[in-house]
Amino acid sequence: MPGEGPFIAIDWGTTNRRAWRIAADGAVEDAFADGAGISTVPAHGFAAEAARLRGMLGDLPMLLGGMIGSNRGWCNVPYVPCPAGAADLARAICWMDDRTGIIPGVSQDRRDAPDVMRGEEVQIIGALADGALLGDALACLPGTHAKWARIKDGQIVAFSTWMTGELFALLARHSILAPQMEGAVQPGPAFVGAVAASGRGDPLGALFRLRAARLLDAPMLDGPAYVSGLLIGAEVRAGLQLHAGEVPCLIGRTDLCALYAVTIAEVQGQPASLPRVIDGSSAFVVGTRALMMELR
Repeated sequence: MPGEGPFIAIDWGTTNRRAWRIAADGAVEDAFADGAGISTVPAHGFAAEAARLRGMLGDLPMLLGGMIGSNRGWCNVPYVPCPAGAADLARAICWMDDRTGIIPGVSQDRRDAPDVMRGEEVQIIGALADGALLGDALACLPGTHAKWARIKDGQIVAFSTWMTGELFALLARHSILAPQMEGAVQPGPAFVGAVAASGRGDPLGALFRLRAARLLDAPMLDGPAYVSGLLIGAEVRAGLQLHAGEVPCLIGRTDLCALYAVTIAEVQGQPASLPRVIDGSSAFVVGTRALMMELR
C-alpha cells in the first residue's frame, strides 16, 4: 500500500469532482475540477475513470474521498463509527487495488441522533493536521448537507447534519419561489434582514412572504439572499443552541463560509466572535496526505 511519496487525491461528490496531484512534500503540483460526479459515471465505469484520471495527472497512487465510497459510488465502504481520527480512517481505507484506496465516511450510531458523513471527515482531519483546527473544537462545514462536528482529542466524537443547501437548491429549482431566486447570494442587507427574520417565529412561514410580495406589488426582495438568510439563519440558531453558543470554526467553500460568518455574527451579536474560516479544498488536500502518512 502507498505511504510516503507523491499521489493523487480525489474529492468525488455526487455532481462534482476535484482532483490534485500532490508531491511528496505535500505541495500541489497540478489540479482540476469538473462536473463528472458519481451520478454521471455509468455502472462499472469507475475503474476506467480512475485510469483516465491517472492519464491526466500521472501514474501514481490514488486516494479518493466523498460519495465515491457510498452505495451509489464505486464501492460502498463501511463507515467508521465515532469517535474517529486519522488512524481509524486510514486503517479502514478500502483498497480497490494495491494503489487505489477509498476513504471511509464516519457514522454516529445513536438511536436518538443517527448521522453519517462522507468527505467532510477528510477536511476535518486536514484542518487538524495543519493546526488550523484545535484538537478540542467545534467545526461547521457548510454545504449541501451542512455538518456541525464536535472534535475532542483530535477525533470526531459527535456531529449533526442540516439539509440547508439541498433545501435551498430544491426551492430554487422546483418551488413556486423559483422565478424569484435567480442569481447569486450576496451577504448584504437582504441576507442579514432574513437572518434576523429567522429568529422571529417560523422561518418556513416567512418563506412565502417572498411570493406574496411579488403578487401584491410590494417592494421587491432579493430572493436568493432572502431565502438563504432564512435557511442558514435557522440552521445557525439551532447549531449555536445545541452547542451552548460556542462559535464554530468554518471549513468549506469560502463564499459559503462568508455567509455563515455573517450569520453567526448577526445571531450572536458579537462581531469580536467572528469564526475562523478554513478553505475546504486545502483542508481536503492536507487531510488526504495525513491519511497517506498514517500508512507508512
